[in-house]
Amino acid sequence: MRPDTTGTRPWRGVDLFAGVGGLDLPAAALGVHVTGIEKNPDACATRRAAGLATIAADVRGYGPADFPDANVLLGGPPCQPFSAAGNGAGRRALGDIVTLAHRLAARHHVARYGHGPQDDLIRLVLEPLRWALDALDRGRPFDAIVLEQVPAVLPVWITYAEILRTDGYDVAVGVLKAEEYGVPQTRRRAVLIARRTGPAALPAPTHRPYAKGTPRAAGGPDLLPWIAMADVLPGRGPFTVVSNYGTGGDPKARGRRTSAEPSATVTGKVSRVRVIADDGTEDRFTWAEAGALQSFPTDHPWTGRDIGQQIGNAVPPRLAHHLLTAATRPAA
Repeated sequence: MRPDTTGTRPWRGVDLFAGVGGLDLPAAALGVHVTGIEKNPDACATRRAAGLATIAADVRGYGPADFPDANVLLGGPPCQPFSAAGNGAGRRALGDIVTLAHRLAARHHVARYGHGPQDDLIRLVLEPLRWALDALDRGRPFDAIVLEQVPAVLPVWITYAEILRTDGYDVAVGVLKAEEYGVPQTRRRAVLIARRTGPAALPAPTHRPYAKGTPRAAGGPDLLPWIAMADVLPGRGPFTVVSNYGTGGDPKARGRRTSAEPSATVTGKVSRVRVIADDGTEDRFTWAEAGALQSFPTDHPWTGRDIGQQIGNAVPPRLAHHLLTAATRPAA
């Protein structure tokens, strides 16, 4: 479904912390012109190679006044401080972040959080709220807002929702499973969708949830089977993936998935994942293959350094497609 712009200005967006374009690729397919702001030079190189409009800069140096035609705000702030794979500093700081969000809502100045580099990353999760409130104060609020992060950030999104509702938005928040939207990967994400016109709702799942040992046909006829790694990497033949992370906190108990299952969450350390063929030979995923597990096109032009991190940090485009469709659908 393409966004309805009948009687309205065209959909134009700005994507904060835009990465390699996981949100912007499906936006373009839906007819939403998006300019991405991204600080990382390697992610910018990949974006430009993919033909995506890019500003190589820190989002804190810009605001809605720099994008007067934008009516869609997108964002996926850096997840490392909040991720289960990180050191958990952001998770420990959630209470402080919620307090700072309420200060922003009261239009108080918020100084940087803490003093170290990690604190600076944590502070960035407040940037989408700053942009949304600034646009409201300027009398040109964003018509739709889409945000995503790791599940640990859900309390922040809930706080955002409370604040945005007082300013006239309808807001939906929750944690979605990527495999339920056609991504060949089990990846949980906390999302927020806000709309100025019509009710906001999270997209309905299109595929069945994955559970270890549960047949793909389980879950009823109304949903499609989840997508396996073999479905998007058919040239490999049967294989087993051995994760670089331990199961249950045991570094010796590496998680395993077969090619008949979805991938485990693709992280920035995807290059460490072992791929073992049925004949016992072992190698690693190519960048194209790792990107395919994130639902990127196999010809996506990965460029620059640390491509594994670029891939692991990205929003899966198939999931993003459903989020954007829900955010820009015609009002009832």
